Amino acid sequence: MRPMDKETNAPIRVAITGAAGNIGYALLWRIASGDCFGKNQPIILQLLEIPPGMQRLDGVIMELRDSAFPLVHDIIGTDNPEVAFNDANAIFLVGSRPRTKDMDRSDLVAANGPIFVGQGKAIEAVASSNVKVITVGNPCNTNALIASANAPNIPNRQFTAMTRLDQNRAVGQLAERAGVPASKVEDVFIWGNHSNTMYPDPRFAKVDGESVVELFDNEWLQGAFLDTVATRGKEIIVARGASSAASAASAAVDHMRDWWQGSDGRIVSMALPSEGWYGVPKGLVFSFPCRCENGEMIVVEDLSIDEFAQQKIDENVNALLEERDAVSELL
Repeated sequence: MRPMDKETNAPIRVAITGAAGNIGYALLWRIASGDCFGKNQPIILQLLEIPPGMQRLDGVIMELRDSAFPLVHDIIGTDNPEVAFNDANAIFLVGSRPRTKDMDRSDLVAANGPIFVGQGKAIEAVASSNVKVITVGNPCNTNALIASANAPNIPNRQFTAMTRLDQNRAVGQLAERAGVPASKVEDVFIWGNHSNTMYPDPRFAKVDGESVVELFDNEWLQGAFLDTVATRGKEIIVARGASSAASAASAAVDHMRDWWQGSDGRIVSMALPSEGWYGVPKGLVFSFPCRCENGEMIVVEDLSIDEFAQQKIDENVNALLEERDAVSELL
């Protein structure tokens, strides 16, 4: 091992559910290579699957061992959540029923909600008290709410949902239209629910230092841009016959990396339980503009809200309240 690559930290335990699925498979190699927790942070992977998926998980574990990642100190495969979440420092709740082309995210509430009851209880029972949880399985905002409600002794702000995929999609659209790399786009973020109601807010975004609202006309920003980001998931299902996998895994890495290591002053999208910010009801898992520092998410609270943005925020609040009401018996 080269001196510059020398490990300096004790291993952390990283749990991933649905680890043999398409998103889990794409996610594991990014985490194992150090893209998420850092190039000097060794990890122990604790991988959860349902019993019918255990043979496939065995194959995934073989491949991980064959990749000989220096940072991976151990790999545990199991169908028991309490084994997977034992002493976990970070948890990716990926496993859930996937969406098909005829389904919207709200259709998944009844199918996936009960999964997150059991996982929340297992996290409460055995995970590290300072665990960071990202919920990827849809409908992820409400699933994060369910998991948190079933882990009452863990602070609810340690349970988050992923809207970074929506943000990354928005970044991709702005970069493509401007003809620049995605790295030139900053401070576009998502309000609300990870669903077709989410609002990619371009008002504070910049492309290569120039204001997006000055570069592009409002008709495109409130029309085709918004619609493309909102419906991208269904477009991908139609095009490739399966839901987003690699892009979802990449977004999950981005989310956890920024939460764990900091966002370097950038505004990023994080769905977390509201404390009343921007009039969003307390406890509702809602995507806000955040900066991440020292392992904490800090909601950016001083942004102006115009009439259109308020309309979109209200639309998302109403959608999430409906989802919450539909799973009230699980909370």
